[in-house]
Amino acid sequence: MTIQMEQTTTHPRRLGRSVAAVLLGFVAVAALSVVTDQVCHMLGVYPPWGQPMWDVGDNLLALAYRSVYTVVGGYITARFAPRNPMRHVLALGVLGFLGALAGAVATIPMELGPNWYPVALVLTALPLVWLGGVLHRRRQVER
Repeated sequence: MTIQMEQTTTHPRRLGRSVAAVLLGFVAVAALSVVTDQVCHMLGVYPPWGQPMWDVGDNLLALAYRSVYTVVGGYITARFAPRNPMRHVLALGVLGFLGALAGAVATIPMELGPNWYPVALVLTALPLVWLGGVLHRRRQVER
């Protein structure tokens, strides 16, 4: 009976830490992406907000830094997961995939830029966060 009480009291805290680990990775990716977007718009690298971004180089630049940030998000999630880091990374990947898919469905008809860009975000969401989790695991093994 005592064991059951201990498990029920630690489970909610573990669930909260799990949710926090996934959200922390998600917020890191989103915040880094938005800040970098803003800097690129302010410096004139990108066209002003609200204007389509058709330049292939601009889209490749955005895809490049978003890819790096997505790997970082996977690493952060794995780092702060209370246990089973790769399960948490998978949860982040699914969340990112669904978010990118919703973004692609919403923005492709708006013709804000080339269609390959939002499709690339959808296709890279899971593999890139997974890479972040693998990098975290490798670092743990090295220690």
